[in-house]
Amino acid sequence: MSGQVMPCSPQEIASLFLFEKLTPEQLGRLCGEGRVERFEEGPVYTEGDPATCFYVMIEGTVVLSRRVGGDDVEVSRTSQRGVYAGAMQAYLGDRVPQTYTNSMRVTERTRFFVLPAQSFADIMREWFPMAAHLLEGLFFGSKNTQRAIGQRERLLALGSLSAGLTHELNNPAAAAVRATATLRERVGKMRHKLAHISQGQFSRESIADLIEIQERTVERVAKATALSPLEASDREDELSDWLDDHGIVEGWRIAPTFVQAGLDTDWLDQVAASVSEDLLPGAIGWLNYTVETELLMDEIDDSTNRISHLVDAAKQYSQLDRAPYRVVDVHELLDSTLLMLSGKIGPGVRVVKDYDRSVPPVPAYPAELNQVWTNLIDNAVFAIGSTGRDGTLTVRTAREGDRLLVEFRDTGPGIPADIRSRIFDPFFTTKPVGEGTGLGLDISWRIVVSKHHGSLQVESEPGDTRFQVLLPLTAPEPGPASDSASVHDTAEETA
Repeated sequence: MSGQVMPCSPQEIASLFLFEKLTPEQLGRLCGEGRVERFEEGPVYTEGDPATCFYVMIEGTVVLSRRVGGDDVEVSRTSQRGVYAGAMQAYLGDRVPQTYTNSMRVTERTRFFVLPAQSFADIMREWFPMAAHLLEGLFFGSKNTQRAIGQRERLLALGSLSAGLTHELNNPAAAAVRATATLRERVGKMRHKLAHISQGQFSRESIADLIEIQERTVERVAKATALSPLEASDREDELSDWLDDHGIVEGWRIAPTFVQAGLDTDWLDQVAASVSEDLLPGAIGWLNYTVETELLMDEIDDSTNRISHLVDAAKQYSQLDRAPYRVVDVHELLDSTLLMLSGKIGPGVRVVKDYDRSVPPVPAYPAELNQVWTNLIDNAVFAIGSTGRDGTLTVRTAREGDRLLVEFRDTGPGIPADIRSRIFDPFFTTKPVGEGTGLGLDISWRIVVSKHHGSLQVESEPGDTRFQVLLPLTAPEPGPASDSASVHDTAEETA
């Protein structure tokens, strides 16, 4: 947008702090190549447009804003003479995108000294060659540093996830190994018992009845329902009494296995009716091995299924063999991340899932959203742990208009008001040295805001901190994440 062009006075622009050390010749060149423009209340330039001019305010009030999702968020408002904005990176040439990184408007009649971007670039290189080189080094050096530390942040997260996944895989794997060793022992005893039966103590009819009972026992094991501790204890007492009454040695050892298999005294009465009294102990022993074998196979099946589930969760988390951009159910992403982090979350944090399953899938980069969930969950767990007591992490989803809300709420000590505005800044962290890079929230911000056109905000008070991610339910496929300064990096936008 163009304003009203006015005469340029070297004496007036010399009063601005940016130009106060310039010579009369330099001031004359500025006025010769630049101009003074007066803007009425309204927009001056728009974020994303080609950066054609460098603006220095002479008088008035300016407001800078950044686009977050579909909204313009105000990031700076000032009436200080000499503040500047616009094509501040023109001296870098085509090595960076030359577009406005914010939008600027004025709230009253405002005058600017306006210098074309090419003139600003030429003057910087001619008048301040050393400063230009230093600024170039600072700009690209900070980008490289941020990229390297961002990669380290990802590696730290990966290391934490690997440790947690190893821990979670070790439990079912160890259970399967133990169950397999015990199963081998039980199968050996069953062979011994079978040899004992084959010696002729059991009649043909008794063996047939016993095999039929064995088959029906296996069916009952598969259909057994879990009992409460009190119910299980009462049934164990009943079965122990029955076994003792029928002369079964150490019935108290057998009773818990039968209870776990869903057997009761009525079932044992059917067994007793199928064999003679002197053969009953052998029959009970045979059925005990049968039940133990079935329970051990169930345990192995459960353990291997848990391992398979963990591997599936790891694939879901990393999005292996998936399209990088697709429509995705965020609940699947949240569940896989929580499972991957379960070892790190630990027993002191109670996880509550408050999901609205009616919300539709969203277009997203799922692997990068998983990185956001990881950062936010990790911070919540750290906050709860810092209190020295147990706490609760609540993960909630809901629909808010045309956006999906994903909220992470923790019962930690909260974020002090004096640092709340800085938590999304690069390298800012409250964790002890060595425990964080200060880039987790900055990376999360860039993924949510720049890449998904959503928003990331925080509400906090002691015992109730909520990080809220809002994602558009429908959106065109976004481009690569921008390397430009994030909305909270206002130092690059105005001074």
